Amino acid sequence: MTVDQITAPAPADVESGGTRRKRRRVVVPLVLVAAIGGAAAWGTTRPWEPPGSVAEQPLLSHGVVAVEQGSLSSSIQVLGTLGYDAPTSVVASGRGTFTALPAVGSVVKAGGRLYEVDGRPVVLMTGSRPLWRDLGPGVTDGPDVEQLKRNLIGLGHTDGLGLAVDEKFTKGTATAVKRWQKSLGAKQTGTVALGTVVMLPQAGVRVHKVGAQLGSPVGASPVLTVTSTHLVAVVQPADNQLSRFKPDGKVVVRLAEGGTVQGRIRSLIRGGGADGEGDGGPGGSGGGQQKTTVTIVLDDQREVRRAGPSSVTVNVVGDTAADALIVPVTALLALDGGGYGVKVVSGTTTRLVKVQLGLVADARAQISGAVKRGDQVVIPK
Repeated sequence: MTVDQITAPAPADVESGGTRRKRRRVVVPLVLVAAIGGAAAWGTTRPWEPPGSVAEQPLLSHGVVAVEQGSLSSSIQVLGTLGYDAPTSVVASGRGTFTALPAVGSVVKAGGRLYEVDGRPVVLMTGSRPLWRDLGPGVTDGPDVEQLKRNLIGLGHTDGLGLAVDEKFTKGTATAVKRWQKSLGAKQTGTVALGTVVMLPQAGVRVHKVGAQLGSPVGASPVLTVTSTHLVAVVQPADNQLSRFKPDGKVVVRLAEGGTVQGRIRSLIRGGGADGEGDGGPGGSGGGQQKTTVTIVLDDQREVRRAGPSSVTVNVVGDTAADALIVPVTALLALDGGGYGVKVVSGTTTRLVKVQLGLVADARAQISGAVKRGDQVVIPK
């Protein structure tokens, strides 16, 4: 049903809670504040004025829509990318010539070979402190020794040695180093020479980019860029969406192939370039604008590995209203003195009904009051 150029008899009767109040002069400017749901404001009629007065003013064209009943949610969806986590540059120590380099996409676990210098393997170990000296008998105590011993124990080269995780390089430490060197097919010196080990925080890495060339000398430029083997989702929401992204907040990530995985917001970093930017990660914000990059860790790595680096849709769940009466926000009329109402069509006439406003999302509003599902309410065309 369509109602064009609707005007109401004067004076207007306002119904609320199923009871009709006495006739009273009610000012009902039919202007919806644009801030509600982002809907555009629309023109006004004056149902409280005599018919002759209304006729002298331009009449607005209106339509009707039925009151719906269902669920309403304030969740938002933001496009993002799926990429490998925590890109890290690897710089070679010592001197020599690169004689072997890994392939992009290869995965190296702790204890494995990252690359080769002068025919000798350079091995990945786990630690936050890079090595800066040779570690062998007679070296002074230090946290780098403790870090090495922790790796030797983890790699299984200390059985029967009673090696303690401390900062002392003991005879047992030298024995464990020789066992490790034997497993690599390297000369068993009992000393870890500078440049033969790369310490990284990850227990396993994926080669993202190779910066060196075979035959080139060791220098200060990065040999490799590596990432975690885990995939993360990265989004750059608009400023008006940031309030929805809370640290440790839960989100649902829809993969390009249609599956979904649960995620948790790990970090929000202002400006271009983020911890989480890897394959498929977003570039800089461009144009000098400083956007916030949100990194999301994902629960089901098996599922996301099948998708690989790709686009994703991140759904941030907000408030939800179930079994709600719903109208477009353009149906709401701001009442004089506060509150909102809707015009309900009854045959060839309309009546103004005061309603209580609930959740507003996606240009739709939850209402309650003397209305029911299926009632026809006036909206601007």
